[in-house]
Amino acid sequence: MSLRRVLILGGTREARTLAARLDADPAIDVVSSLAGRVREPVLPAGRVRIGGFGGVDGLAQWVRDNGIDAVVDATHPFAARITANAAAATRDVGVPLLVLRRPEWVAGPGDRWHVVPDLSAAAEAVSRLGERVFLTIGRQGVDAFAHCPGRFLIRAIDPPDGRLPADAEVLLARGPFTVADEITLMGEYGIDVVVTKNSGGALTSAKLEAARERGIPVVVVARTPIPDSVTSTSELDVALRWTHHPN
Repeated sequence: MSLRRVLILGGTREARTLAARLDADPAIDVVSSLAGRVREPVLPAGRVRIGGFGGVDGLAQWVRDNGIDAVVDATHPFAARITANAAAATRDVGVPLLVLRRPEWVAGPGDRWHVVPDLSAAAEAVSRLGERVFLTIGRQGVDAFAHCPGRFLIRAIDPPDGRLPADAEVLLARGPFTVADEITLMGEYGIDVVVTKNSGGALTSAKLEAARERGIPVVVVARTPIPDSVTSTSELDVALRWTHHPN
């Protein structure tokens, strides 16, 4: 049986879980690629490369040069450019692609969600909804809120890029976070509106439950849809089977 070479575009918990499962399979040679945007990333099992590929052409060439048989895009749900590049590159070289994406969060009873298409719309919504803002969108895109009035608590793993709001405090922390901790944090800072991307997953979902408990509105930035031409799943077992028999 020939060895199958699988490239995982990673950086998420789902990517690490998939890499661990594939690394334990003697029929699979797995390499995970991390974009390098987090200073101290949690590394997956197996071989790891860090850094960009240089766009569509660079990724296509890397796949060719390394004899990759299949590519799994398990990047962050908001890494739309990487997903688009992966779709174009794998199409160019004739290698199958699967997008492994965790399910979205869904509003439930008692939630006060305001769903917006992008960060600019989120910044506009914040100005109408509250003065003490808990910004939980990661380190990128914070400058969309630089012009906003009010007091901002900005939580990210690494220091944010770009300009910050005039009155802002940065809290560097990595999840998971408990609901109790989130309720306490929101109370201490007097938070009256939360901003988040609809990343999905359990790692950072406690803030949504805490906001519900406190009756706080949440501005939720919607995801960019996965291209219709790309095969996708939210289930790890499906992704595992696919790596052996892509279709």
